[in-house]
Amino acid sequence: MEILLIVILFASAWFWLDSIGSREAAIQHGSALVARTNLQLLDETVACTRIRVGRNSRGRVQLLRTYEFDVSAHGSDRMACQLQMLGRQLHAWHIPPYLQAVH
Repeated sequence: MEILLIVILFASAWFWLDSIGSREAAIQHGSALVARTNLQLLDETVACTRIRVGRNSRGRVQLLRTYEFDVSAHGSDRMACQLQMLGRQLHAWHIPPYLQAVH
């Protein structure tokens, strides 16, 4: 029984630390994406909305996390965006189409 408790505690600690690292990577990737598309990241945060199992290019099983965040094109609008992290790597992203301001 004690060994099971230790295994559960170890797995919980690993998951928590892995989640923190993945979230930090998602924030960096999200910031880079919005900078490249001339958008503003609102609230300076991303939120994990889904966790599932995926496979990387080598066939290894990793956690595939979906993060959502909000951006603005003009300061008065708000668009919901998404990115997926496979481990700590950016797997996919979606920013909806928006009208760009003409200068």
